[in-house]
Amino acid sequence: MPSIRSLIDHHRIASFLFVTYGFTWTIQAYLVVTGMEASWTLSILAGFGGFGPPVGAAVVVWASGGSLRSWFGQFLQWRIGVRWWLLALGLPFVILAAGSVLFVLVGGPVDLSSLPSPLIYLFVMVWGTIWGGGQEELGWRGFMLPLLQDRYRALVASLFVGAAWTLWHLPLLLNANTTHGGWPLSQQLLWGSTIFAGSILWTWMYNNTGSVLAVAVFHAGINSMGLYHPVDKAALVPDGVPDPWLNLLAEGTAAVVLVGLAIALVVVYGADRLANQEVPGPAVLKLE
Repeated sequence: MPSIRSLIDHHRIASFLFVTYGFTWTIQAYLVVTGMEASWTLSILAGFGGFGPPVGAAVVVWASGGSLRSWFGQFLQWRIGVRWWLLALGLPFVILAAGSVLFVLVGGPVDLSSLPSPLIYLFVMVWGTIWGGGQEELGWRGFMLPLLQDRYRALVASLFVGAAWTLWHLPLLLNANTTHGGWPLSQQLLWGSTIFAGSILWTWMYNNTGSVLAVAVFHAGINSMGLYHPVDKAALVPDGVPDPWLNLLAEGTAAVVLVGLAIALVVVYGADRLANQEVPGPAVLKLE
């Protein structure tokens, strides 16, 4: 009989997804069963559930005889050049600005006086990098993507990761007490499409830098941009009830920019690598 480690080694992607979904969905199930309402406690537990991808990756790297040090070292890789740090930190602002302009052009109401202090952005970025989404990248980009790129073109690998990433979020969409669960179905579906676009953007960043840290910062930056969208918050949620059309409009204009940028990157860098260099494969994890 083959050992558990042998089974994991022979089914690396499936094992990764099994552990990842099992870890995250167990925590999400707890939130649903207990009926926990929106609060800091729920946010912290949901963030803890976001460690499913790195946990899944760590289990498979260990079981397959890879190097946990090399795998995690991708999150400590900060020497990527000024250009790529400018892109990781600045591109979210460009995306926000383009989406906001489009939102205004189609008649969306704005209220610049309600924008939060820039100091909050620093906290949200740190939080987002290590707890609020960025931590996922040790699994999706730091593990799953290199394994898939050993067999598929970067674009195809990105779409596979995007599909797994989207499905992984399902409990958040079904829990009415989460931000995602409060959206109408049309907005949830539109948001799902932006995950696929984001998956291409994150692949582009990872393949050109080899840094999961840069991807995590980029991920956190995109997530935090929602705080600084100039939409009139009173119009967005009148009397505490979200306006479905206006929420869809805000999400849709942002989605147009993300999808457009993803398409542009595929055209400029090519679907094979989404980079101007060799792309990371299993070797970065010391896996054969």
